[in-house]
Parts: sequence; C-alpha cells; structure tokens
Amino acid sequence: MKENLIKIFIGVVISIAITLVLLFLFSSLLAYTDISESIIAPGIIIITGISILIGSSIITSRIKKKGIINGIIIGGIYILIIYLLSSLLNTEFTVNIYTIEMILIGMSCGGIGGIIGVNLR
Repeated sequence: MKENLIKIFIGVVISIAITLVLLFLFSSLLAYTDISESIIAPGIIIITGISILIGSSIITSRIKKKGIINGIIIGGIYILIIYLLSSLLNTEFTVNIYTIEMILIGMSCGGIGGIIGVNLR
C-alpha cells in the first residue's frame, strides 16, 4: 500500500512537470504569434487533461491494478494541489463552475489514463 502511495505521488509530480513544460510552450506560442488570447482557457483545460492522462498512464502501468481508481486519485490530488496553490497565490480565488469543470476533467482524464496504463503491456 505504501509503495502504491509513493507511485501515486510520483504520478502527480510527473503530471505537474508535464503541465509546466506544456504551459511554457503554450505561453511562448501566445507571446510570439498572433493567436487570440481567447484560447487561453481552453488551452489550459487541454494541457491539464493531457498532463493528468499521461501521468496517470505512466504510473498505473507500474502499479498494474485498479487503474481507474488510481488514475482518479492522481487526477484528484493534482487538481487539489493546483487549487490550493491558486488560493494561496490569489486572494480573490473562488470556487465556481470553471473549478467544478476542472475537477471533473482532471478526475476523468486520470481515470482514463489509469485504464490505459493498466492495459499497456
């Protein structure tokens, strides 16, 4: 059990690292091209989903059981960390429909990534 918790934590760290790289690339794209800033919110949602999907796939392929549950846990912890950091850094942070949407997307992508990871051979 303790070994799986460590792996889950590593999955969250992998997801956050992927997010940071993708957000850097995305921000560079926005800064150096004429792409509209209206794609920022959808871009962040896509980057978050992809990051959680990859992180949960990698780790559940190592755990090899309960992929959907472990993936959902990875997605949930990822979102929890992101929102805790957001609430610390932004005094005007509120929970709204966008927050609920991100929680559902994060946990769904985690579950899907978990299913993919467990079934990788």
